[in-house]
Amino acid sequence: MEELIYKLKEQIIDALNLEEITPEDIDDNAPLFGDGLGLDSIDALELIVILDKHYGIKIANPADGKAIFSSVAAIADYVSKNRSK
Repeated sequence: MEELIYKLKEQIIDALNLEEITPEDIDDNAPLFGDGLGLDSIDALELIVILDKHYGIKIANPADGKAIFSSVAAIADYVSKNRSK
């Protein structure tokens, strides 16, 4: 799981062009939106693309996104249970 979490952090940094941030700077359980990493709704679309492109996961219900994208650890947990790639 630690390897998946680190890989997700790298993918998030790359997809969102967070040039000043390293994977070590992102707390596994910190919120990604609002007070945490400060992502917004456009960034959420990029996260959806990451899941689809790298893990074969499509988010069927947009309402589920809030829980899935609450933190990197939550994304990793969802990916580990639902990945098709």
